[in-house]
Amino acid sequence: MKRRKYALTAAVLLLAALTACFQLPQLAEPRLKIANRIRSLLVRYDLTNRADAYEIRQIMTQDPSTSRTLMWQSQDEDNGALAEIRKKGEPVSQVVKAQSSVLTDNGVTRHLHTAAVTGLTPGTSYEYRVGNDRKRSSWMPLETPAGNTFSALIFPDSQSADYSGWKTLVQKAYKDHPDVSFFVNMGDLVDNGEHAYQWDAWFDALQGVIERIPVAPILGNHETYTLDWKVRRPLAYLQLFQLPAGDARYAGEFYSFDVGEVHFVVLNTQDSELKEWEPNLFKDEAEWLRRDLTGTKKKWKVILMHRDVLQYGFASRPTPREEGFSDTGRFFMPIFDEVQVDAVLTAHLHTFRDRGHIKGFRRDGTGPLYLLTGVAGDVQYRGLWKQHALDEMVAPQPEDRNYLLLQASKEALEFICYDKNGQKMHAVSITK
Repeated sequence: MKRRKYALTAAVLLLAALTACFQLPQLAEPRLKIANRIRSLLVRYDLTNRADAYEIRQIMTQDPSTSRTLMWQSQDEDNGALAEIRKKGEPVSQVVKAQSSVLTDNGVTRHLHTAAVTGLTPGTSYEYRVGNDRKRSSWMPLETPAGNTFSALIFPDSQSADYSGWKTLVQKAYKDHPDVSFFVNMGDLVDNGEHAYQWDAWFDALQGVIERIPVAPILGNHETYTLDWKVRRPLAYLQLFQLPAGDARYAGEFYSFDVGEVHFVVLNTQDSELKEWEPNLFKDEAEWLRRDLTGTKKKWKVILMHRDVLQYGFASRPTPREEGFSDTGRFFMPIFDEVQVDAVLTAHLHTFRDRGHIKGFRRDGTGPLYLLTGVAGDVQYRGLWKQHALDEMVAPQPEDRNYLLLQASKEALEFICYDKNGQKMHAVSITK
C-alpha cells in the first residue's frame, strides 16, 4: 500500500515537473507543436465535440459597423466550412459559407477559412460561431460600433524571441480596457514572417481577444523576411489576414476603414524590401492615398504606418548618423500636409516618442500630430537612439513594453500611452 502511495506521489511530482518544464520559454515552440498535434488527433478520430477550428479571429473591414471578416484554421481540409451569426440570444440569422485556401510555409500546412459577414446593424450585439455542417465552435461575441465615441488599443511592434511578454501585455491591456472596439498592431507582428511557430505564438498570445474584437494589422519589414533572413513577398501575412483592398494590385498591403467619425488609413512602408516585386509601390500607393483621403467625409484622418518619418542619430553605435527625416518621411509627409491629416502613428524604432505637430518638415501647430508608438515585444533597442530635436516627450529610460489607448469622439482624439504594468506614461489630445 505504501509502495503504491509512493509511486502515485512520484508520478504526480513527475507530471508537475514536466508541466513546469514545458512552461519554460525555450520550450514554447515544441509545446505549441504538441498542442496542435493533439488537437489534430482528437478531431481526426472524432474524439471531441468541438469543431476543427482554431486561431479564430475577427478582421477589420472598411465599415465594421455593418460587416466583419471572420477567419480560422483547421488541421485538415474542410470544404464545408461555415460561420453562423445571430443577434445575442436569438436564433441564427445568417449562415455564411467560408472561402477556403491552403497556406504551406516553413513545412507547415494551414487550412484557412474566411467568412465575409455583411448586412449587420450598427450598435448591435451579435454572436457567431464557426465550423462545418457537423460541428461548431462555441458562440463568441461580435459587437458592431455605432455613434461617434469609441476606443481602441494600439500595440507597437510585437516581434519577439519569446512571446510570453507580448501575451502578458495584450491580455492585461484588454482586461483593463474591455470596452475597446478593435485593436491595431503596428507592424513587425512577428520576428520572422516565414517562421510558422512565430505566427502560432502570436495568435496564442491573443486568445480571448482576437476572436472578440477585430484586428487591424499593419505590414512591417519583418513580415517580409525568410528563414535565412533574406526578403520575399509577405506570403504568410497576406493569407493569414484577408484585409480590405486599397488597390487591387496590392491587395491587403494598404487599406482604409472608418469607425465613428475617424477615417483610418493603413500604409505599406516596405518599399525597400519589396522593390523586386513591386517597383512602383510608393508611386501607386501615393496616388491611392490622395484619392482615399480627399474622398472621405469623416471629420478625423489618422495614418497608421510601420516605418517612422524621422531619422535618429545613434547613441550607442560607433557609426555616426545625423538626425533628420527618413526617406519614408520625406516621401509621405508632404502628402499628409496636403490632405490635412490629423495624426500619424508610426513604429519600427521600438521607442515611444511624442513629436507634437509637424508641417513642412518643422514644428508647426497646424500640422499633423506625430507619435512613435514604442515596443510591445521583447526585441528592445535600449539606449540605441539619441533624442531628436523634434521629440517633445521620450519614454522613461530604459524602455520596456508599452501600448496606446485611443479614445475618440466627434470633438477630440486622445492618445494615452501605458507601460506594461498599466501605469499611464503620457497623454496627448487633439481637438477641432
